[in-house]
Amino acid sequence: MSNSVKLVAFSKEQPARLLAHYLLKNDIAAEYSYLDSEYAHAVILLRSEQEEQAKTIAEEFILNPNDGKYQSAAWDSASSVELVPEKSFSIAKVIGTLKTSPFTASILLCCVLLFILGNIGIIAPYQWLRIQPIGELVESHQWWRIIGPAFFHGSFLHISFNLVMWWVLGKQIERFFGISSLFVLLVLSASISNISQLLVVGPNFVGLSGVVYALVGCVWWLGWLKPDWGIWLPKPIIGFLLVWLVVGYIDILPIHMANTAHTVGLICGCAFAWWLVKRAK
Repeated sequence: MSNSVKLVAFSKEQPARLLAHYLLKNDIAAEYSYLDSEYAHAVILLRSEQEEQAKTIAEEFILNPNDGKYQSAAWDSASSVELVPEKSFSIAKVIGTLKTSPFTASILLCCVLLFILGNIGIIAPYQWLRIQPIGELVESHQWWRIIGPAFFHGSFLHISFNLVMWWVLGKQIERFFGISSLFVLLVLSASISNISQLLVVGPNFVGLSGVVYALVGCVWWLGWLKPDWGIWLPKPIIGFLLVWLVVGYIDILPIHMANTAHTVGLICGCAFAWWLVKRAK
């Protein structure tokens, strides 16, 4: 149908069919479809005017796909769907997954390598990449240091959260718009958020958080401005990250957060999404 849109896609067939059955039970016109991509098993919405209701249901499903109500819907349509657990871990599978988004994977591996080197006492990369006060940058002309802090992290929790979000969101942008768009967003958001953080609190900060918030803003606004592109982020995750942003300003946590970098990064991402949509038009 001309007004059909892709609601969501999965790497496995079972959850896609399960969600499609549940949507049909709720009088939402949807069907399962196979696509030629990594996330090959898609749920297609046949009536675009039902998109908001369908997205709400899809978000709930993603958060708890094993809820019995979804299997009940499959039973009602005389089709039992079993959610098959993932296969055991393998290096080949991990490498194959990383190859699907090479630039996103490269930045992820770079951050991991620098984190390992820092924790075994090799600090030369940090000394070469750490940001300097504006006056020193003007004198040294080592402008690469502006994005340097994005590649370093202070703790395992810090790097884990940032890299999970980088992988989940970055690969969406890379696959849909290409490496160049993700590269531009990385450099732009890292530069602007790091300079802003530098001017407000000084040079002692690290982390990919400013870029992560730019990805959040970009994917969030793309889902709002162009929902038919199929790039989106569940509302509970958006809500959590926005609340986390506010909590950072309240300063009730035992850690110091790069609040300025987070805020500026978010704004950069929203603006970049607007530019992508405008360019597409």
